[in-house]
Amino acid sequence: MPPPAPGTILDAHVHTVRGAADSELQPADLLAEARRRGLSGINVSEHDRVWERPQWEAFVAEAPDLFISQGMEVSTDLGHVVVFGIDRYYPGIRSCERLRAVADEIGAFISVAHPFRHFFDPVTFLRKGEPPFSMSPEEAAERMRVFQVVHGVEVGNGANTLRENAFAYRVAEILGLPMTGGSDAHSISGIGAYATAFPERLRTREQMIEHLHAGRTTPYVHGPDGLRPFRPPD
Repeated sequence: MPPPAPGTILDAHVHTVRGAADSELQPADLLAEARRRGLSGINVSEHDRVWERPQWEAFVAEAPDLFISQGMEVSTDLGHVVVFGIDRYYPGIRSCERLRAVADEIGAFISVAHPFRHFFDPVTFLRKGEPPFSMSPEEAAERMRVFQVVHGVEVGNGANTLRENAFAYRVAEILGLPMTGGSDAHSISGIGAYATAFPERLRTREQMIEHLHAGRTTPYVHGPDGLRPFRPPD
């Protein structure tokens, strides 16, 4: 039996010209493409910053048909982390441990972003003078500190390979952590490549955060027939 239709399908990881120097994605184009791709929500996650409040409020007002959340992709000592439900940059959150404490204090949710990007390219480690990555998913789940600090794992990232996403999926399964998905789009191309599905229509940030913490989300991928649940091959 197919899974029940989700209430909201949210691209949980996107960057625009208003918060990412390497993005060419205009906010208006983001809204139009999100609708065209069948999304019903967006989590805008700029690099280490949020939009000015007047800009944000005007943007949300342009799209009453979509659930729009302001998040942030934070660069931490344990890697990049997507934060859901944050309104400003807090001092000290370059430390992932500090970010977790802040998130728990303000009622946010943090998901490690693209945790295995380039890990299966030997050149990545050779450049650092390190041996190639050889951990199993079980070993990575146990040894990589980031997975003990975050609330969830981004198991679908549009800028990753299928192998990288599949490995993250296995780690999240082993640890029983909530799963998220997002395109990591920096242009109109790829919006909705991966997304996060919620079981009911989202109306408030608090509702979104509650579902995330409870693990009631499903990673989605955009395939030939549109958006569908993401489950990597065995």
